[in-house]
Amino acid sequence: MIDFYFWPTPNGWKVAIALEEMQLPYNVVPVNIGRGAQFTDAFARLSPSHRMPAIEDHEPVDGGGPLSLAESGVILRYLAEKSGRFFPLERRRRYEAEQWLSWQMSQLGPMLGQHGHFALYAKEKIPYAIDRYRREALRLFKVLDLRLEGREYICDDYSIVDMACWPWVVTYKSQQIDLAAFPNVRRWYDGLKARPGLRRGYDLLREVRSKRGDEAPDDQARVYLFGQDPVQ
Repeated sequence: MIDFYFWPTPNGWKVAIALEEMQLPYNVVPVNIGRGAQFTDAFARLSPSHRMPAIEDHEPVDGGGPLSLAESGVILRYLAEKSGRFFPLERRRRYEAEQWLSWQMSQLGPMLGQHGHFALYAKEKIPYAIDRYRREALRLFKVLDLRLEGREYICDDYSIVDMACWPWVVTYKSQQIDLAAFPNVRRWYDGLKARPGLRRGYDLLREVRSKRGDEAPDDQARVYLFGQDPVQ
């Protein structure tokens, strides 16, 4: 059994989707990051940087004692190895998949995260920051659109790369990105949305998600998410 420490965010959804698609048994442990649950000593032993998601596998692939892992990209690779699914075995194709997984971790996620912060959540609107990260977000959507031209999935076969990218693309409405400008991304996004396993992962803890139009954190959440003084 895998203990899955989760809250419904793009990085959390990646692992939730993978667990469902791979049909691995897991127990969800909610980590309310807007109320500081990620800063407990118990969670820090699993995730030294106090970042969600994290897992603790009580039946790890090496047959040893319980294995704790943080960082969503590493968790995805581990789960793919454990299940033997959704990551190429052939060396060249695996390197290609590693490349696109790294692209999501180092570019797509961080740039969309920064755009979302400055455009949606920051109380002080800084035009330079909003414009810079919006340009980067649109550039990366174009990169993904070109990659998907003539392909059903990012690395030809459905893989953890798609599971990593889809939860960030799903933020397009909040970030006011017009998917009509990226027809290959639109086709890919809609196709994945119909997958039952992906839907189950995306719907995990659906009842605690922000409602559309109410995505901005309250003052208490800002303390834990952004390190901000709630009176500012």
